[in-house]
Amino acid sequence: MVDHTGMIIPLVLYFILIMGIALWGSRTAGKRSDTKGFMEEYFIGSRSMGGFVLAMAIITTYTSASSFVGGPGVAYNVGLGWILLSMIQVPTAFLTLGVLGKRFALIARRTDAVTITDFIRARYGSDAVVILASLALLVFFMASMLAQFIGGARLFESITGYSYQTGLLIFGFTVVVYTTVGGFRAVVLTDTIQGVMMLFASLAILYAVITAGGGVENIMQTLYSIDPRLLTPTGGGNAIPKPFILSFWVLVGIGILGLPQTTQKCLGYKDSRSMHNAMIIGTFVVGFTMLAMHLVGAMGRAVIPDITVGDLAVPTLTVRLMSPFWAGIFIAGPLAAIMSTVDSMLIMCSAAIVKDLYFHYVVKNDEARLSPKKVRGMSVIVTAVVGVLVFFAAMKPPSLLVWINLFAFGGLEAVFFCPTLFGLYWKRANSTGAVLSMICGASAFFWFNITKTSVGGTTAIVPTLAIAVAAFVAGSLLGRPESAEKLKMFEI
Repeated sequence: MVDHTGMIIPLVLYFILIMGIALWGSRTAGKRSDTKGFMEEYFIGSRSMGGFVLAMAIITTYTSASSFVGGPGVAYNVGLGWILLSMIQVPTAFLTLGVLGKRFALIARRTDAVTITDFIRARYGSDAVVILASLALLVFFMASMLAQFIGGARLFESITGYSYQTGLLIFGFTVVVYTTVGGFRAVVLTDTIQGVMMLFASLAILYAVITAGGGVENIMQTLYSIDPRLLTPTGGGNAIPKPFILSFWVLVGIGILGLPQTTQKCLGYKDSRSMHNAMIIGTFVVGFTMLAMHLVGAMGRAVIPDITVGDLAVPTLTVRLMSPFWAGIFIAGPLAAIMSTVDSMLIMCSAAIVKDLYFHYVVKNDEARLSPKKVRGMSVIVTAVVGVLVFFAAMKPPSLLVWINLFAFGGLEAVFFCPTLFGLYWKRANSTGAVLSMICGASAFFWFNITKTSVGGTTAIVPTLAIAVAAFVAGSLLGRPESAEKLKMFEI
């Protein structure tokens, strides 16, 4: 029987640390007496991120329960082919910052954009586009947070021996409180700490698996004896078909340019040097982490071959192969990845409702009617409500949370990919194209998923993005061009 007591102590200390950071972030935000200054501090940390912090903020927001629990769980069942597939995600930071970073930062400063929706409002000048973007963000973020809550609760369940519901309550309460109290600055600082923990956790768990399996060569021989298909790139041609690989290149390759949770970070860095450093650091961190954690899942099959639920592979391997105290320390790595994804989404949900909708449409940008104290109060309420809704949805979790996360990724890309990318690089882009792209993209994505219709064996995201791009181009060509005065603000 596993002694869980020693595992709880390092986790409690970890929770205390991030709560302390949240209180520090709260005091920093509280020093801003004007409403707009407070919002800039609370939602993007006064644009002060350096290179290392920016890299960790982007990567820890992108990596999540899917990267540390769901993905390795699939690798446990499918084998080495899923590792090859997961490495498509390596250029995440490089692609995001290289394509979007400089333009986003310059335009955000010119337009006083604090959120991705602020950029969309400034670029298209359309209430319809802004409202559609805000609603889509809330819907798909809640789906993604559902996957993170499930992953966090399962990890806590495996570590402590308490029930799934207890783990869900403790995990949910912790992440909601420190996000609400600390704001963006606390989020990115905790993301930095969590990113470092992710690296050490990945290395430690991988070492434990290789040691327990008697070395890499012995592990591979054992996997071959279990099922030779575990060593093939496509899982024997059935588990990972080639059209699915193409879909993954779109979903977690080029499609990440449409993920608002990562593009949002492009608004908050300090200078060009910080961006360039973050591109290098971020590429290394995500590459190492993805490779290590998916190797843990695939090779773990040779060490403990009787795990029936893929999502429990990493927690089970960690608990069984490491001493209780060190397991408690290093399991905080996957837990950190999950928390760092949830906190970014929570604060963006709060920004969407408080900043993008209420401040702009209800009080009409009148700072006298929305003081910093009221912003904080509303953010607490919004974050709590969103957290409670996701909590109840997570009470009866599905078997593989990786698919929930991929669904949320696809939905966000269907809505935000074209307005973001074309808005930055195509002068002809206008609100007509943006509205058509958002509606057609979201509708197509839901239709392909609900009807299980496949185009050439690909997943829903491939035809969805094709439809969204076609709708955007057609709408922009048919609609009225934006004024030359407005477009001048977006020239780089």
